[in-house]
Amino acid sequence: MQPQILGISGSPIKDSNTDRLVQAVLASSGLESEFIKLSSINVRPCLACKKCVPDNVCKVNDDFPELAEKIRTAKALVIGGYIPYSQIDGFTKALLERFWSLRHQKNLLKGKLGATILTGCSPEPLAAVNQSLAAEMTQFENMDLIGQLAIQGNIPCAFCGKGDECEMGAIESMFEPGTRACDIKYARVEDQKDIWEQAMRIGREMGERLK
Repeated sequence: MQPQILGISGSPIKDSNTDRLVQAVLASSGLESEFIKLSSINVRPCLACKKCVPDNVCKVNDDFPELAEKIRTAKALVIGGYIPYSQIDGFTKALLERFWSLRHQKNLLKGKLGATILTGCSPEPLAAVNQSLAAEMTQFENMDLIGQLAIQGNIPCAFCGKGDECEMGAIESMFEPGTRACDIKYARVEDQKDIWEQAMRIGREMGERLK
């Protein structure tokens, strides 16, 4: 059976906060769903070859054409990403670029339900990228965006093993003076109760609207 809801994560971290919240939305919908991790497949950026113009089918020889078929048949998309360098991650950005093959002429994403999930450490970039994603999905793809979530993420310097001795570390700039890596607790999305509850509501709304 083809999934009615497709969850896609651009986080490369195994079983990441982003992954788990995307999967929580899918589970709460109560409908047939599928979760896809972009780092485990090969989706390149758009090559601007325009070979998809006649039929809305991307001709680039990677894994996107197969993923595109699932996107075409799904009725809802939950897209999760994270924010390095105050921008959307490369895996998710490549996916969004490839949506052009589905948009021109026939607009194959029009009317699909959508939700976005972003993980990051600073609220300003999270808000800016969420705003950009909202514009992309509603104005360009003409999707019905029913929710956007922002997860408090984890600074890599706190968990890389060199955070306290690295001259380039960001711990001192992001935390109080004297903070050490061992003082920083890992932020689990399950402990961010308001965000978790919002994810449940988005999933249930998707399920109710698609039944």
